[in-house]
Amino acid sequence: MNNPSDKLSKIGFDPSLLATVPSESLEHFDIARVRAVHKDSYIVTDGENSLPAELLGKIMFNASSPLDYPAVGDWVLASFYDDNTLAIIHEILLRKSLLKRKTPGKKVEFQLIAANIDVAFIVQSLNENFNLRRLERYLVMVNEADIQPVVLLSKSDLLASEKTAERIAAIQNIAPQLEVLPFSSENGSGLDSIQEMMRPGRTYCLLGSSGVGKTTLLNTLIGKEKYMTKTVSNKESKGRHATTHRQLIRLASGAMIVDTPGMRELGNFSAAKGVDETFAEITALAEQCRFSDCSHVAEKGCAVTGAVVQGFLSAERYENYLKMTKESAFHEMSYFEKRKKDKHFAKHCKSVLKQKHRR
Repeated sequence: MNNPSDKLSKIGFDPSLLATVPSESLEHFDIARVRAVHKDSYIVTDGENSLPAELLGKIMFNASSPLDYPAVGDWVLASFYDDNTLAIIHEILLRKSLLKRKTPGKKVEFQLIAANIDVAFIVQSLNENFNLRRLERYLVMVNEADIQPVVLLSKSDLLASEKTAERIAAIQNIAPQLEVLPFSSENGSGLDSIQEMMRPGRTYCLLGSSGVGKTTLLNTLIGKEKYMTKTVSNKESKGRHATTHRQLIRLASGAMIVDTPGMRELGNFSAAKGVDETFAEITALAEQCRFSDCSHVAEKGCAVTGAVVQGFLSAERYENYLKMTKESAFHEMSYFEKRKKDKHFAKHCKSVLKQKHRR
């Protein structure tokens, strides 16, 4: 393969990643980045060419969960064929970060959102969509992945500056270190601050519900109406999905951004670290509880429930903490039970095949 050059640095490649790749692999394969995922097909880029890609059969055979498949933003080793019109993905390189959530509905499995993200823009609009409890869910997911969160409050033209300041204060009351930027795609206020924040070579992503203005913001950052937007229902202030799949886009500034479909359901599991970081003050209070295994529900000497009673901790934030802690643990337990059953089934199949072979 050709040594990684400026064309890879343009799409965010970190040369330190080469230390994790065997030299023989670098001799036989090209490094590429996943730009888009469409169910079972992929688009990859080497910084100059974008082309459709397929997975090597070995990856699919050895995959034990969706985590073993490429996500938008992943760096991969690939072979390019037919004058750079087709690629085969051989291996996924070490991920710096991975955004994931529970699949919607009753199925307990991971759904990949994006990989190797530096900053996650969590977008909420300043109308009826504004919701601190939903924001906490996004923060758990982002903090779990060790990604820097930034909150963007859209449609600031719909709210008086005093009301906007109140909502920013409400966010910073639960997350004092969190950067919060209001903006309006309608009158352009705040857009310069967002663009100045985005650095060449870094990768950002847009997260948020349908109708909060992610795609409109993306079009503004690109500088043209490249992606379709859909109207928002006046009755419910809910938008329909304008983005139907995840895609990595390189801006003229040199920054990369991943646009994602709106999420109406956001379940987390295996997210203990994310919960602890998002609810840092509750985590600190828990260390003062009388019992080390305190559930923070009905035990005597619980510092967490004591803070709620005394008004130092809001009941709504406390209840969301309990809900997300229990939900994460339940989904994690269900997931590992499912994996055990899958392994048992696989062993059973191998046993049956061996018996047939002996015959």
